[in-house]
Amino acid sequence: MQHKIDPASHGPLGLPMSKAVDACVHCGFCLAACPTYDRLGQEMDSPRGRIVLMKQVLEGDLPWVAAQTHVDRCLGCLACEPACPSGVVYRDLISPFRAEAEKYFTRTPGEKLRRFLAKHTIPFPGRFRAALAVSRIGRRLGPLVPTALRPMLELAPPVLPPAESWPVVTPAQGERRARVALLTGCAQQVLAPDINTATIAVLARQGVEVVVPPAQGCCGGLAWHTGDLAAARSFARRNLDAFPADVDAVLTNAAGCGSAMHEYHLVLAGTPDEARAEAFRHRVQDVSSFLAELGWREPPGLPAKKLRIAYHDACHLANAQGVRAEPRALLQAIPGVELVDVADAHLCCGSAGTYNLDQPDLAAALGELKARAVIATGADVVASGNIGCLTQLQAHLVRLGSPIRVRHTFQILRDAFR
Repeated sequence: MQHKIDPASHGPLGLPMSKAVDACVHCGFCLAACPTYDRLGQEMDSPRGRIVLMKQVLEGDLPWVAAQTHVDRCLGCLACEPACPSGVVYRDLISPFRAEAEKYFTRTPGEKLRRFLAKHTIPFPGRFRAALAVSRIGRRLGPLVPTALRPMLELAPPVLPPAESWPVVTPAQGERRARVALLTGCAQQVLAPDINTATIAVLARQGVEVVVPPAQGCCGGLAWHTGDLAAARSFARRNLDAFPADVDAVLTNAAGCGSAMHEYHLVLAGTPDEARAEAFRHRVQDVSSFLAELGWREPPGLPAKKLRIAYHDACHLANAQGVRAEPRALLQAIPGVELVDVADAHLCCGSAGTYNLDQPDLAAALGELKARAVIATGADVVASGNIGCLTQLQAHLVRLGSPIRVRHTFQILRDAFR
């Protein structure tokens, strides 16, 4: 499909958007992979349909708001990318388009307030913890709470785990095999801080020295995927400055964070930091991929009762980073483990950053669908590598009355050594 888009007219993100549009040949292979097309059955809620809409908007043939509903409904799960035979880099289109479109999209006062609250709380662990504490009061108010804010209250967990902190440097146990820096995340620090504790424990046991840079911040993914380019750039620059160069890798244990950091070159395109971001993103690696490459120095060897684990592919781990086999191989190294896949693994669970807040009905439908697929495996535990997926699965499994436990891959590995 030849386009008429003038990349120069859309700033530094114009060329990536133009190339992504030009690569699409309208074959339709992406339709079967798209969760929103699967649920809604509308062409404009498929990657192909959205590409047509965005192309027409970028060419000036449609007003920006004509694409808003369908672009807002996109999960950004990138299931369309591995399904595409033409190699359309959809990520180079959807987030840059949102960054430019946010100036033109219209929002209700309630939506603006919800986005403002999310922007100023979730990326900051202290504020986020305080906001979740206040949400308990909001739940008591019930119908008095504005409709636009109710999804935030419904998603707030009734009880938070105790706060945890981690040393700036955790030494390797025994001979040091590697030295890494770990992103501890923002929401994860509040909702499930034990994931970081487990990650550090497993790495140290395998001879890896772990550095937790104290000046690090949010990866910027929430801002980037909702079109807030200024905030995304601020978070990206902060992390470029915070993470040391003298490490073997910059590790993430949340798929969404890793995916966002791999896109820093887009976030900072056209700025003096673009080259630095390009070099940085090649050092970022998911923790399961890093450990699988490093290999076990000491595999999990403690006797374990037979355990059936369902593995859920987080979209931004499988689709955005291509990490599928590695976490499975790590889990299968545990004695007594039977690993099973979840049906329709390509369909997103509906978490997708703030998607639960912005599209609560679609997110809930996808979450219930995924939870039922997990239950059908007959597993004792469901494992994944992303805090958003884990939170979504936990909420919907509880609603369905399922006793299946929800754990991060590295929590299961840590517990196996115990």
